[in-house]
Amino acid sequence: MPYLDFRVSAKPSQQQAERVAGILTELTATVLGKKPELTSVSIHAMEAGHWYIGGNSLASQSLVTFYLDIKVTEGTNTKNEKAEYVRRVFAAVADIFGALAPASYVVIDEVHADAWGYQGQTQEYRYIRGKPL
Repeated sequence: MPYLDFRVSAKPSQQQAERVAGILTELTATVLGKKPELTSVSIHAMEAGHWYIGGNSLASQSLVTFYLDIKVTEGTNTKNEKAEYVRRVFAAVADIFGALAPASYVVIDEVHADAWGYQGQTQEYRYIRGKPL
């Protein structure tokens, strides 16, 4: 399970939104080792006139920017995996939307296993339940 909140300074077409969701799910599975069937992606379009970098509105620029906030269980990925994920997400988003502002961000939030879960059970509980005695 991870949860991905993707924000972009452009209004994606349905095809672009599906590509974003698909590639983020695929990279989250292949690079970070998360289960695709438990990966949740939300996509939010932001008006370029309401997004600022360096105090300047993106409406006056020909660049797109994005912000991806992904939540994963703390300690389940290495530094190398996270670095590769950031690199590959940036490249994939650029492939979908074109030229990106350098200030486009991927934030990997590592959440304590006892602080989140799904189907009413925390990740910590799942871990303990799966440990042999």
